[in-house]
Amino acid sequence: MKELLQYAFFQNALIGCLLTGIVCGLVGSYIVARRMVFISGGIAHASLGGIGLCALLGLPPITGAAIFSLFTGYSVQTLSQRSEIREDSAIAMLWAFGMSIGILCAYLSPSFLPSLSNYLFGNILLINTGDLLFLSVLTAITILVFTLLLHPIVSIAFDREFALSQQLPVVRIELLIMTIICLSVVACLRVAGVVMVISLMSIPQITAGLFTRHFSTMAILSATIAILCCLGGLMISYFYNVPSGASIILLSTANYLILRTIKGIKACLYK
Repeated sequence: MKELLQYAFFQNALIGCLLTGIVCGLVGSYIVARRMVFISGGIAHASLGGIGLCALLGLPPITGAAIFSLFTGYSVQTLSQRSEIREDSAIAMLWAFGMSIGILCAYLSPSFLPSLSNYLFGNILLINTGDLLFLSVLTAITILVFTLLLHPIVSIAFDREFALSQQLPVVRIELLIMTIICLSVVACLRVAGVVMVISLMSIPQITAGLFTRHFSTMAILSATIAILCCLGGLMISYFYNVPSGASIILLSTANYLILRTIKGIKACLYK
């Protein structure tokens, strides 16, 4: 282990695990409490359109992912507040639209095809200084927002109608959180990839929900679980040369199933 820490790429991966876990712990707790997992999944998959388009044009793929993610998130939120189209239909349309553009652009740009799997399934070992800077800034902003606006965020997450009745700035806070969600999806693409990034923002939270229903406690516990699963996935990815995203999600799922089983057995024993 000491030898691995000498390599800059491994140090970057370790820092990326820590920052990703914190962001996913906070943002994912809101997503699960608000029941927005499907929306967030649509944002993640639609971002592939921006990745492919920018790769075709010779621009940074992450920039395109951010633009498409923000466009998808704001579009779904706007359309869901109107009666002209159902929310799930809007998500499905934008999800398919982004994925289609991404796949077409990937095939029109042969040089991008070998890198496509890194964006689809993640490769935490490829995190660079630029990615860490983006993650660091996003983590600081996320912590600041959730610290200063914790009460209204929790109110909106669990009961939006109650938050409106309390004269809280619901729409503005929703737009702010949606922006953070979109950027979090982009920031975590290196870790889990387009296909599985949303699982990193839901499975640790579901696991934390086995032990607590308090939002703050859930956020802290889920962040801890996410960090540990990211670290485990990093080690598996490095030693076995497999996608980090799949490794992290398998660990997260196995962790949930084990803890859920233990809790179920204890409940039966102490009935």
